[in-house]
Order: sequence, then C-alpha cells, then structure tokens
Amino acid sequence: MAVAERGTDFSHITPRRSIEVVNGFSHLALTSFRNYREVSFDTGLDRGLGAVVLTGLNGAGKTNLLEALSYLSPGSGLRQATIAEIEFRHPGSNIGAHPPSGYPQPGSMAWAVHARYQGLGGEHVLGTGRDPLAQAQTGRERRVSRANGANLRSQAGFAEILSVLWLTPQMDRLFSEAAASRRRFLDRLVYGLDPTHAARVNAYEQAMRERARILRGEAPAAASGDLNAWLAGLESEMAGQAVAIAAARLDAAQQLNAAMVEAVGPFPQAVLEVAGSVEASLGSMPALEAEDLLKRRLMEARGSDGESGITQWGTHRSDLVVTLAGRHLGGDALRAGDCSTGEQKALLIAIILAEARLATRRRGEAPILLLDEVAAHLDRQRREALFAELQSLAAQCWLTGTDPEIFAPLDGWAHFMSVGDGRLISGA
Repeated sequence: MAVAERGTDFSHITPRRSIEVVNGFSHLALTSFRNYREVSFDTGLDRGLGAVVLTGLNGAGKTNLLEALSYLSPGSGLRQATIAEIEFRHPGSNIGAHPPSGYPQPGSMAWAVHARYQGLGGEHVLGTGRDPLAQAQTGRERRVSRANGANLRSQAGFAEILSVLWLTPQMDRLFSEAAASRRRFLDRLVYGLDPTHAARVNAYEQAMRERARILRGEAPAAASGDLNAWLAGLESEMAGQAVAIAAARLDAAQQLNAAMVEAVGPFPQAVLEVAGSVEASLGSMPALEAEDLLKRRLMEARGSDGESGITQWGTHRSDLVVTLAGRHLGGDALRAGDCSTGEQKALLIAIILAEARLATRRRGEAPILLLDEVAAHLDRQRREALFAELQSLAAQCWLTGTDPEIFAPLDGWAHFMSVGDGRLISGA
C-alpha cells in the first residue's frame, strides 16, 4: 500500500550546511550507565557540527547513549526503564550487581548522566541519576535531577530549558499499542510547544495517585474525619489540571495539523485528533463548566474507583488518533494502525519533523532529535529528504545505525563516532 506523495521534485530541500545549529548538547558524560562504566566526549557543536552519528554492531550500546540524553527531559526515558534497570552491568564486575530484591548492592556506584546544553539563553549544566542514599533512607529507589547546580523538583523542570524528541524502532508499533504509549508521545509533543505542560501532567498524576491511595483505605487514621474534604480537594486539583492538559493537547494537535499541511517532501501528511472525555467536554462547553463536570464525575465514581482500583474519568484515559490525510478505508479516514509498517514509520517521521518546525517557531530554538535506526528502512529518496530537512531545521540530531555509509550525505555536518564494548572512537 503506497503512501500518497505530494510531488516528486525535492531539489528545493537539498542540504544547506551553512545553516548554523544554535542549540544542542556540547558535552555528554555517563557514569555506571547500562554498558558504559564511564564515558565522556564533546559533540562538535562548538565546531558547527549539527549531528552526532553513532554507528556500530547491534548491541554495541548506541541506543544507550540516546537513552541517557532522553533522561534530560520529563518522564522515564525512551525505554521507560526502572531506575534499578539502568545500573552498569558487566561480566565479572560487582558494579551494578543486583541482589534478589532488585536493588543495587550497597555502596555500588550510582548511575549518572551529565551534560552541557547550549541554548539561546546560554549554557546550562544538566544532570540526573540514581540517588545512592534513597534505598537506605526510604526503602525506594529515587532519581534526582539537577540544573545549573540546583536540584529540580521533578524532571518536568528540564522542559523549561530544552525540548527532546525521539523515534526508536519500538515506536514502529505505536499506533497498534495501548493508548498509554500514544498519550506519552502526544504529551512529549506538547512539552516542546508548551514547557509548562510537563508540570501540569506531573501535578495531575500526583493528585490522582493520592486520591487512589485514599480510596484504597490507605489514608492516615488521624485524617479519617476529613476524608471527604481531602478527596474534594484532590478532585478539584485533578479537574483544574485536566482541563488545562486537554486544552494544551487540543491546541498542539491543531497547530501540528497546520504545520503538516505546510510540509514538503516525500513523507505523508498525518491528521492528529485527541479523543477523550475531557477533550470532548471542551468541544461543547466553556472550560469552567468542563472542570465542574469532571469534578462531579470524579466524586460520583469514588465507590467504583475504589473497588476497581482504576480512575474512570480524566485525561489519563485520553488517546491520540492519527489518520492518513486523503486516504480512506471503507468510507472512513485511514487510521495509522491500519497502514503498512513502512507507512506508519513515515507518518511518525512526518509528525516529528512538523513538531520540530513548529517548536522552533514557538520556542525560538529547535528541539533535540534522537533518531534511533530511523534511516535503516527508508528508501534512498526518503532517506536523503530526511537528512536534507534535518539540516535545514538547524536542530541537533543524534542518529544511530549499523552502516556508516547510510549517513554519507551528512559528511561535513555530523560528528561520526564508532560504538563498541562500552567505548567510543571519534571520527570512525
């Protein structure tokens, strides 16, 4: 099933290496991270290089480097790994060896990511990693995040400094997976357009977890007389944040659809919609009424939510619906999940490129793009068009692959590195 092309002459998007990349990571250092005991390198940003190309055999650790960068943004990284899973492991080494409980050995070196980010606002020194004292102090693993020498309240603080987007081979199944994956993808798109969105999502989820804990009967005994007031306060917080979250998602989808129409090149045009009860309410009533309606629904669902352990109403149940513009199946718009694997990959690339263009206009600087094996299964025309657009975006791109020859069109604009056995060789 071929994707509808919008023209076949793409000479107007040939590489423009004179465009300066004005923001990006200038330095990255990892400690005890996955298969890297310790590694540190400069990216070439100060030399005007706009991309970092990592090549090597499968399993060499290329994706691990992209994952490290993904932790310098809100959320749980591109693999959604637990804190303990990231610790360094190597045959014959005690570093990162885990006892049966699944936590690192006492005294083992905590994993950490440090980077220098150069943006329009100057240089920022960023870091994140496992808190080595958290397990002993609280019985739980904890991740700490820092920016410019100060602790951040949460990873949401990174969104105020930079935007990071990624595509991985696992995301090729995004349109056929559960809604949670698409929701995370959508929210990451919104972070790039509205940095405060990450804090709203974090506050909403915290209030929702606290409400669920109370409904399970886990509230402190001393607070039993005030449970209804406590729940009402949490539900009010959820409703207010949910309406703001839904409004930001709807605005992002509308803006991205407009950016998609403006696109040129061999990638298909996606149409994004946000499906959810709160989003539907905003389509038929003012924001304050939508907020009151959600508060009412949450209050009425306390009993059933407590029994099921599932919060029935809210933006945590919304979904991103993607269709292919101009294509139909049985009279309905062709949904991305019904497209071929190649078409789905092309749609994801089209969305990321539209986001990068839009975010650059909205924030004044381009997002960081982490593209894992993105070029391997593209035909030559699409691959060269992708490289050309990445260069014209003036966005710092991190690309991985097994074959260095695929990235030959980026010679002179990219810093090439060979990855193997937890080591990096520059210029290979």
